[in-house]
Amino acid sequence: MNIPRVALITGGAKGIGRAIGLDLAAAGWEIAFCYRSSEREAADTAVLLQKSGRRVLVQQCDVSIPDQASTFAKKVEVEFGSVDALINGAGPYHRVNILEETPKGWQEMLANNLDSVFYMARAVAPGMKARKWGRIISFSMANADQMIAQPDLTPHYIAKAGVLILTRTLAKALAPHGITVNAISPGFINSGSAPESELAGMVKKIPAGYIGEVKDVVGAVRFLLSDDARYVNGTNIHLSGGWGI
Repeated sequence: MNIPRVALITGGAKGIGRAIGLDLAAAGWEIAFCYRSSEREAADTAVLLQKSGRRVLVQQCDVSIPDQASTFAKKVEVEFGSVDALINGAGPYHRVNILEETPKGWQEMLANNLDSVFYMARAVAPGMKARKWGRIISFSMANADQMIAQPDLTPHYIAKAGVLILTRTLAKALAPHGITVNAISPGFINSGSAPESELAGMVKKIPAGYIGEVKDVVGAVRFLLSDDARYVNGTNIHLSGGWGI
């Protein structure tokens, strides 16, 4: 009897996180996801996931707070028996010029986009190490590896560059235990979080000539979770149609 694998998805209530959860549930995974403020969307997602016939756990949780992150991970381990894959999908952003950014805004961007990845990885790593198998996937952004000036996205961009460094560091530390840690760096994806007008204005800057869809992200996640990617570790997949490279 095959035991279903368990995926823990932060920011899984809507957009890309929701799409990943639905795809994995359809493939037989059991899904635990958390959300910070999207209560209505979380309830809708839970209903959709339950139609797969697999177990679903949903909880309001701010994974940028260490105690909440570890408590949620422990709850999933207790109720489901394991966390086989961690998908760090939580990652809000705002556009504020660097000279107008507030200390609170700065701290929130770093905490929600970088600190949360560390807290969650630290929480699930012991169980993965004990089972000698695990997958951790985090999200950066398509040009974060270039470390260019970003006057209107500074703390968010710094956090996403940090995600790449943290990904490679965790990959090296956890590889001996059968765990892979990789990043996906999307460009412009029509996930419902950006205005259609903004996306339309970016098309001419994308070499592929079109905006990406959530299914493009889902496909990359599916690959990194598979045994086909067992030797892929510490990498960063650009998912941008050629933008930002």
